[in-house]
Amino acid sequence: MSKLADLFKKGTDFLGTKYAVLGGAMTWISDSDLVSAISNSGCFGVLACGAMLPKSLENEIRLTKEKTNKPFGVNLMTMHPQLQDLINIVAGCNVKHLVLAGGLPNKEIIEKVKLLGLKLVCFTPAVSIGQKLLKMGADALIIEGHEAGGHVGPTALTVLAQEVLPAFKEDIVFVAGGIATGSMMANFLKMGASGCQIGTLFACVKESNAHLNFKRTFFRANSRDAVLSVQLDKRFPAIPVRAIKNKASQDFMALQKQVLTEFETGSLDLKAGQLKIERFWAGALKQAVIYGDVERGSVMAGQSVGLVKEELSVNEVVNNIITEAEQYLSL
Repeated sequence: MSKLADLFKKGTDFLGTKYAVLGGAMTWISDSDLVSAISNSGCFGVLACGAMLPKSLENEIRLTKEKTNKPFGVNLMTMHPQLQDLINIVAGCNVKHLVLAGGLPNKEIIEKVKLLGLKLVCFTPAVSIGQKLLKMGADALIIEGHEAGGHVGPTALTVLAQEVLPAFKEDIVFVAGGIATGSMMANFLKMGASGCQIGTLFACVKESNAHLNFKRTFFRANSRDAVLSVQLDKRFPAIPVRAIKNKASQDFMALQKQVLTEFETGSLDLKAGQLKIERFWAGALKQAVIYGDVERGSVMAGQSVGLVKEELSVNEVVNNIITEAEQYLSL
């Protein structure tokens, strides 16, 4: 067994894959085409449900299964109003792995997931929360750094990994955020990570159905162009979103002002307000990814976007990362 395979073993045993690399679940991008290509490459594709309704998710899972016989998972947002129905769809379609994102799942949801026999992966921003999630029934954790695209936490992965990985030596923990080279991935594996999650590198591959304008924006961008959305009021904890700065960034500020006004007047509660924020990003992301409006739409990207300069295939991206990791570990 190679050094890389040995470091991957805990993650690959859990995922059932050749490489312990998860594709980041990117709404409107991580569809059946991209997810099946990632899984066929030896990695682990993850379907992004986003705001899909149960029937749409069921259809996307069916399409994915037609394109790959390899393992893949489904990512669901905890704030989705039909979360329980979506979980039933995942289990009913015989998908084995579920990733819950966009907030911490409650005990009732985790118990339902486990009762259905699914392997549950949860995001944790801290040791204490990770310990709680594992105790409640989560099978694996993802720690995602500030560098990532889309919804992110407050801490850089380089710091988060030093805090979290030593506390979970016997557990399955994947790292995410800013990983774009095999050498970086290998370093986290040596620190104790079970594998990694990569989104930005896969967003603009040949198998991605993202609009050409979206991909070209990635290719032109530098790392400093991927900026975080600004939270206007601490009383309303909108989850920060990292995207390439454009007109949509200003539109989000205007929406927050509107939501805050509605919240303060009592016409909107916290959960409904957060859902309205989430729908803004889902809608703005669709404008950019599907229709190519990269000015008014949201071009979500991690800071590793500065390393994405051309349209490669999924296999080329994976081969580059794995080859570099193996070479790095052989030094």
